[in-house]
Amino acid sequence: MSVRKSPPPGPGTALTKRARVEDDDEMDGRNMTMTVASSGEGQRKNALVRNVKRTSGLEAPIVSLSGAHGGEITACKFDPSGKTLAACSVDRSISLWRTYPPHDNYGILPNVHKMAILDMAYSLDSEVIYSGGADGMLIATDLRTGDRLLRYPAHYGPLNSLSVTISGGRELILTGGDDGIARVWDPSLEGKDPVAEFDDGRDCPVTAVEWSGDGNQSFVGGVDNEIKVWDLRTNKVLYTLRGHTDTITSLSLSPNTHYLASYALDSTLIIYDVRPFSADPMRVYRSLTGAPAGFESALIRCAWSKHDNGARIAAGGGDRSVTVWDVETGRILYKLPGHRGTVTAVDLHPRSVNIL
Repeated sequence: MSVRKSPPPGPGTALTKRARVEDDDEMDGRNMTMTVASSGEGQRKNALVRNVKRTSGLEAPIVSLSGAHGGEITACKFDPSGKTLAACSVDRSISLWRTYPPHDNYGILPNVHKMAILDMAYSLDSEVIYSGGADGMLIATDLRTGDRLLRYPAHYGPLNSLSVTISGGRELILTGGDDGIARVWDPSLEGKDPVAEFDDGRDCPVTAVEWSGDGNQSFVGGVDNEIKVWDLRTNKVLYTLRGHTDTITSLSLSPNTHYLASYALDSTLIIYDVRPFSADPMRVYRSLTGAPAGFESALIRCAWSKHDNGARIAAGGGDRSVTVWDVETGRILYKLPGHRGTVTAVDLHPRSVNIL
């Protein structure tokens, strides 16, 4: 693990940054400031000293968490509390990190699957992590003990995506795989059978899944470039969302549950209005560009900001950066560099502006 500092200033300039914490609460970025001073030959008369309000509890603007995996990372998530984070990899392991300094890698779950892990999600109480792999298995691991709690043969072929929700007082897991079916699982029940299956009979691989806010509907996207909205109670398709021209790689519901974001290999992020009554029959609210998918056809993820109720949205890309948009204007706010290959996974902290 290493901490990446800002690049050195140009010739003739000295730059000093100091983070000052006035409160022991590491979660409260409001109590942290950064003092910036610049000076140099010919600049002494115009020397600048200013205070910049820090909005993060990280010890540096960019923190690199490295050394845990021997292969590419396919998904990364903050836990619901925001205190820890996890990453999964094609090396079949899951790494566990502390979000705030010293950012230590406090745990490794090795060989969770027999093949590459493609997606994962925390339970809503942060005590269990669910993972899906190229072996088609859905596995739940207890983060307190490292014990395997369940192992479902969920799909014939790779399990590409999963999502967790509460519906009717039960925690349910939605999975989608290359067998063209999305399935719903209830870990509280005995046996290894799904409680629901969504199959449109087209044998089209499912590459992205997401729950509605109330847990009664499931969004299912695949290589047919469409998103089908299934009713959990009737097992029927309510409507279909169209607009993409290539495989859908990620689905993410906004914090207010009104909008669904989808990223696809056409390098477009589309935001749909999924409220029960939408004025637009196509339900397209925004179409955002600027994050190229690249040539690798990777399952690139997108995610909403949560601390500001979804005012921003981010996605990885084949340009080795994370793109962050302002949802209201559609304007690109940031292009975050630092990676040496396609950025496949992104997540935003539930309580602050930190981006993973």
